[in-house]
Amino acid sequence: MMKKLFSNQWANIIFIVIILALIIPQTRKPIQIVVNKIFAFSPSVTDKEDRRQLEDYNWTLESKSGEKIDFGKSKGKVIIVNYWATWCPPCIAEMPSFQELYVDYKDKIDFYFVSGEDHETTNNFLKRKGYDFSSYRMLSDDPKPLNGYTLPSTYVIDQNGKIVVDKVGAADWNSQSFRHTIDGLLKK
Repeated sequence: MMKKLFSNQWANIIFIVIILALIIPQTRKPIQIVVNKIFAFSPSVTDKEDRRQLEDYNWTLESKSGEKIDFGKSKGKVIIVNYWATWCPPCIAEMPSFQELYVDYKDKIDFYFVSGEDHETTNNFLKRKGYDFSSYRMLSDDPKPLNGYTLPSTYVIDQNGKIVVDKVGAADWNSQSFRHTIDGLLKK
């Protein structure tokens, strides 16, 4: 009985500490990032019969140097599109896994990290965190059915324009199962 009482007290103490950490402003973001990392799982692949098709590749993005980027150049390739923001804790939580994936697949996959923030903000964030990938801004509407209104939102598109992964929320993009999915797409 004493052991049960003691374990219940620890659970209550831990619960109270977590609640206080979420309430106190200076600790909110680090705690949220840790919680997101713990609960972020490998993204699920959409069943073949449920995969939606990109309507077109007409999308113009802007690089950090102001260069116009034509999304159409990625037609026929495996593409990852991630909508994110520097102020979004789930976005921040999944960035380390994207960095690891990017390092290994940057020459095989076209990555588009798209943010509505100005380039100075996103570039400073990426540089401070040591990320090698670039962030883009939209200069035209994104092709449907892509939709970046909820952050983070990530799409994995195969060579035929089918959306293989449609994930809203943080995920572990560097998991073995997701790498297996990517390797399978690249073999086609």
